[in-house]
Amino acid sequence: MKTLLWLVLFLIGLAGVVMPALYLHTASKLPQLETEFDLETQLRHSIEGERMSLQAGTFGPKRPIAYTKPDFSRLPKDLVALYIAQLGCPTYFQTRREDGAKWAWRLFSVVTFGTEPPGDGACERLLATRLAEALGIRGSLELAVAANRLHSFLQKDQLIAYDMSTLYFERGIVGVEDGAYKMFGRELDTLKLQELAELSLTLPPHYMYADALVCRNASLIRQNRDVLLADLAGFKLVTEERARTAMAQPVICR
Repeated sequence: MKTLLWLVLFLIGLAGVVMPALYLHTASKLPQLETEFDLETQLRHSIEGERMSLQAGTFGPKRPIAYTKPDFSRLPKDLVALYIAQLGCPTYFQTRREDGAKWAWRLFSVVTFGTEPPGDGACERLLATRLAEALGIRGSLELAVAANRLHSFLQKDQLIAYDMSTLYFERGIVGVEDGAYKMFGRELDTLKLQELAELSLTLPPHYMYADALVCRNASLIRQNRDVLLADLAGFKLVTEERARTAMAQPVICR
């Protein structure tokens, strides 16, 4: 029994040395992600390059190429509500930011066992991981380390804002503002609830951009849109009256 105890203590001590060393080694191979400024700099370079690749040589009115710092306060609150509901975290802003041992265990569990512990921290990890993928980072361990770094300086609202600003729709169309303009020919802040629900169908986890853009199978789009609106009302993120009013509107097809 004493031998087994010593073996367990030895393995714990070994893990205490190996895991930090592995973390530091992995982190040394990643892009610099110490501050929000580092993140902005890298996103600006990649997204502006993506937008320029589309607009070079095209005619007619052009949208701004410059990548601006995401501002959560400028995002339509209904779109944010739709987004967190469909991510599976309708209480995302009602729970505390996950941190410390609980957050460390989440990352370790996902990388080691492939399982996601319960809680809204799952959406925090998902958003941070997608943001790392937008930076071109690949590999489960690399993504976990990058997600941890991003999570260390981004609050819950910032994770949402940065994620929405990096969502890829098609060549040169990056971020929900670009996606909204491409779909509806109007700026994001002018869209009504039913239109925001249609836009939500193009975002994760649905990815219906190709169908929604050309209004392929409008009846199915409307059916799926109304499911999102019903979910929103069910989670008490909008009133049932607003949801019913939005459901009564036809699908917008350009």
